[in-house]
Amino acid sequence: MKRWLNNNVNIFYHHFCKKIDPNDKRHGGDLVASVLKSHGVQHVFTLSGGHVAPVLTGAEKLGIKIIDTRHEVTTVFAADASARLSGVPGVAVVTAGPGVTNTVTAVKNAQMAESPIVLLGGAAAGILKGRGALQDIEQLSIFKTITKKQFIIEKVRDIVPMMKEAFQTAQSGTPGPVYVELPIDILYPYAIISKEFISSTGGKSLQGKLVDWYLNNYLQNLFAGAFDDEHPDLSPLPVDIPYPSEADIGKAIELLTQAKKPLVILGSQSVLPPVGANALRKAVEDLGIPVYLGGMSRGLLGRNSPINMRQARREALRDADLVILGGSVADFRLSYGRVFSKKSKIIAINRSREQLYKNAGVFWQPSVAVQGDPAKFFVEVANKLKGTFKVDADWVKTLRDRDTEKESKATQMANQPTDRHLNPLKVLQTLENTMDDNTILVADGGDFVGSAAYILRPRGPLSWLDPGAFGTLGVGAGFALGAKLCRPDADVIVVFGDGSLGYSLAEFDTMVRHKLPVMAVVGNDACWTQIAREQLPMLGSDVSCRLAFTNYDKAAEGLGAAGIKLTATENDTLKEKFEEAKSRVRGGQPVLINVLIGKSKFREGSISV
Repeated sequence: MKRWLNNNVNIFYHHFCKKIDPNDKRHGGDLVASVLKSHGVQHVFTLSGGHVAPVLTGAEKLGIKIIDTRHEVTTVFAADASARLSGVPGVAVVTAGPGVTNTVTAVKNAQMAESPIVLLGGAAAGILKGRGALQDIEQLSIFKTITKKQFIIEKVRDIVPMMKEAFQTAQSGTPGPVYVELPIDILYPYAIISKEFISSTGGKSLQGKLVDWYLNNYLQNLFAGAFDDEHPDLSPLPVDIPYPSEADIGKAIELLTQAKKPLVILGSQSVLPPVGANALRKAVEDLGIPVYLGGMSRGLLGRNSPINMRQARREALRDADLVILGGSVADFRLSYGRVFSKKSKIIAINRSREQLYKNAGVFWQPSVAVQGDPAKFFVEVANKLKGTFKVDADWVKTLRDRDTEKESKATQMANQPTDRHLNPLKVLQTLENTMDDNTILVADGGDFVGSAAYILRPRGPLSWLDPGAFGTLGVGAGFALGAKLCRPDADVIVVFGDGSLGYSLAEFDTMVRHKLPVMAVVGNDACWTQIAREQLPMLGSDVSCRLAFTNYDKAAEGLGAAGIKLTATENDTLKEKFEEAKSRVRGGQPVLINVLIGKSKFREGSISV
């Protein structure tokens, strides 16, 4: 009732007392842009469209960099990477209808990766909804299950408060994407909208006069109070983040001090703001507990930390008497909890209650379940145990020896000949030995990238980007764009499979146009190998898995990038070729290295479902 009264008071006041200036060139797009600026947004990802053009021009006026891509899905992937690396919600702006629907996979990926994204979608004018306007579909319902909240802004005066709420929602609790729908008539200036809706001649019949009266009232309400406040409050709303209780921390410390073989598994959630990766790193190092890193936490401890284990995780979980899950979830990545020993105590920390208890009671049960920020938990535990807690050196040595043994086997396999072309493990080991400390790795693929995850060592916190739990292919170019914008001085290297490259190859054009040089290494074995490895022996056919040794390097050249092709003839000069590629990238040109590879048994037994 109160909202109805306020709306109608506004209509009465602006229609009968304070007429809207038809020459006022201010528009809703400027208001949207002002909220983006006040929330620290430095770049917006988009694919042009008339429905949302005022947002883009408004953002440009405020110095926000506009990156236009070749597919809308890339806008959200890029915004996702930007959010992960900067701590500021990533923003994608897409036009109505197919522009919005093209983002769905990337939005779901961001939801499962817990990335704070604000997706701004254009829409038909409010008064034309359901009347067959261009690209008019029901959009909010599409995002109901894949975003934290969906907003539709129906009045210009509501833009600022609802945009602020969208940013708050994206970051609060467990971060994730939100969808904000912006009908076209709230974005353009009054004069343009009124010209479209109000008859220029005026209706002479009673029906015509009634229609004009209705449309005029609609416009008055649409713009009522939009620009009354010359200096609207644009400051961000407080973000609500759950922190672990003192009681839960006390219970966890009691279990930890009794453990002989503790183990930590960290997931992406552990490096989220506001505590963040650097404080978490110090806490984990102070505790000295052996740790396995996954998702965005990869690289947290640098390249050669003695407590960072990379191999034989299943064996470590079998032997551990205490496992601490810091933002890691007992889903398929931990065999739904079946990998935990029945003798182990388990401390689980997660911002999300649902994720905290995932599959609990089926294959595992937490001894202590802490709903709160994982990084805050480790910082508090490390502070309380400072100088009084030490992990058994023999336990750390046992895990380190297993790591060394597995890596030694990988080195042996890297030196073995393949059926044809280059050994993929040798290619990856050579890449590993040529990467500088200031490098961000982007993973986009199946078999080749799965091997890369074991061989390539991220150099520091927030230097590894993979899709996350959704296992989405096609993230590579978008992630690389977001990473290069956030860290322009870093070498950004994308490791592609030849299958996944097909999703975003055209974005090399985007990299060239916006002068965002990245290096791509494509493991080209002419096959969807991760699928074929199981499908062929189980079902007797590799149908749909066969590709070709395509000249992806030539395709990149056609888009303005540099292309390099590596075959068996470059077996002894791989290092030199990678150094050449880095030099070209640092000179300002994106580079795609098309590496023809043979088969390896390194990942035999890995699953793809």
